[in-house]
Amino acid sequence: MTMKLFFNASALALCLASASHAHAVTQAGFSFAFGPGPAPAGYAALSADTVYSSERGYGFEPGAAVSIVQDADPKRIGSTYLRGDKPFFFTVDLPEGNYNVTVGFGDKGASALTVKSELRRLMLENVKTAPGAVATRTFTVNLRTPQIRAVRGLAPGEVKLKVPRETVQEAVAWDQRLTLEFNGEHPTLRTLRIEPVNVPTLFLLGDSTVCDQPGEPYSSWGQMLPRFFKPGIAVANHGESGETYRDSIGRRRLDKILSLLKSGDTVIMQFGHNDQKQIKEDKGGPFTTYKGEIKTHVEAIRQHGGVPVLVSPMERRAFDANGKVINSLADYAEAARQSAAELKVPLIDLNALSIPFYQAMGPEKSKLAFAEPTPGKIDNTHHNNYGSYELAKLVVTALRQAKLAPAAFVVDDFVDLDPAKPDPVESFAVQASPTVSTLRPLGDEANK
Repeated sequence: MTMKLFFNASALALCLASASHAHAVTQAGFSFAFGPGPAPAGYAALSADTVYSSERGYGFEPGAAVSIVQDADPKRIGSTYLRGDKPFFFTVDLPEGNYNVTVGFGDKGASALTVKSELRRLMLENVKTAPGAVATRTFTVNLRTPQIRAVRGLAPGEVKLKVPRETVQEAVAWDQRLTLEFNGEHPTLRTLRIEPVNVPTLFLLGDSTVCDQPGEPYSSWGQMLPRFFKPGIAVANHGESGETYRDSIGRRRLDKILSLLKSGDTVIMQFGHNDQKQIKEDKGGPFTTYKGEIKTHVEAIRQHGGVPVLVSPMERRAFDANGKVINSLADYAEAARQSAAELKVPLIDLNALSIPFYQAMGPEKSKLAFAEPTPGKIDNTHHNNYGSYELAKLVVTALRQAKLAPAAFVVDDFVDLDPAKPDPVESFAVQASPTVSTLRPLGDEANK
């Protein structure tokens, strides 16, 4: 996948006059149909070789192995459609904001489609269609840029991105473009509709166990979270590897969220792994420095109309001689609990939830929930797709049990997860993305 540069503002006013690409980029959004010939009314027709360019403002990322398939019913929209031999990416220039994305798909044979957005955020998971059937699904996605507007007393500026991690490996998360990954066994795409929406936003702020990880085998619960929400709420993940509460202030990640907050938006915060090291080095402590930095965040979010939610840091994978999980973050988890009680903030106690999850799998099988960047070398802090998926389900379960506002948007078929009874790893079937990274997430050198 090629690196995308920051947004070219002229793309917003772009109007293409050719018959095959007749489409105006406006605030009303985009509608695409795929295949040769004129587009159906209201759609722009794209061919399989429409490669993204900044002049066009949309297209497939280079390397997309897609071909045109003719439907049995030539009268319906999407009667000619795309089928991929492997996962492929599609990019559209868009301003910062929230968008509803509606995809039409289905194949002559049985099919299943998985869609991820931006940096591997799971939006649709293995949506199946019967032979010859056509389905549509809608999800809500968030786009962001580093720029911070001068609103509500905030100084203008931008997030201090980490170089080169966020400017190269994670640049897709910060450009003014929507990138969609279409995955599954021979993924199909018939139609694509993208339109701006004014909906609540669920902001995430945290470290490498929360942020959008750029490549396999690493994953975070924040990346998996969108899959469990219906359209109507956007998940905006502002976490970053190696971060702490202090870093979120210093790098202006908190300010970025404050500049975007609408009244009633929720901000979920989980730090601790890197704070443990940072605070030890400056001779602070979990019950002094850490709690003070939590309070700073909570007060700022409330002042800007948001609803803060604390998450205690999930445990690392470490077992004692008796096969019991070692709670290496006990003090930081307790400090989060105390802060939640003192500040009257909802708490998702992911530390307490992660321990029975790992315990249920045991010392050996729990390795299957953690990233293995090289054969035989387990990263005992950072999770793989299965581990992050299960942690995301625990977060959603806790959101529902606490009756927090985002719970109203949880998908209808969601079943609360008992951490002592995790889903069988053998039946986990979320497809891996083609983007692979051997670059370990920053921070938290303990228990690699």
